[in-house]
Amino acid sequence: MWREKNNQLVKSFEFKNFVEAFSFMTKVALIAEKQNHHPEWTNVYNKVDIRLSTHDVGGVITEKDRKLAKAIDKLL
Repeated sequence: MWREKNNQLVKSFEFKNFVEAFSFMTKVALIAEKQNHHPEWTNVYNKVDIRLSTHDVGGVITEKDRKLAKAIDKLL
């Protein structure tokens, strides 16, 4: 479930290992590039934390963020 926190959509994902986490990040990167809307994220071993907001309109949540979040969820 995506949460709204500090004008961002945020979600943490946990995987079996680093390879699965990195594979997920690669898939997200391809979707983000197609949508021309890129996440802020961190990865430590099997955990990926993603934060979405639209910087060009002041760093708030927009439909772009919701669309990317839905696409990310479909990967799981």
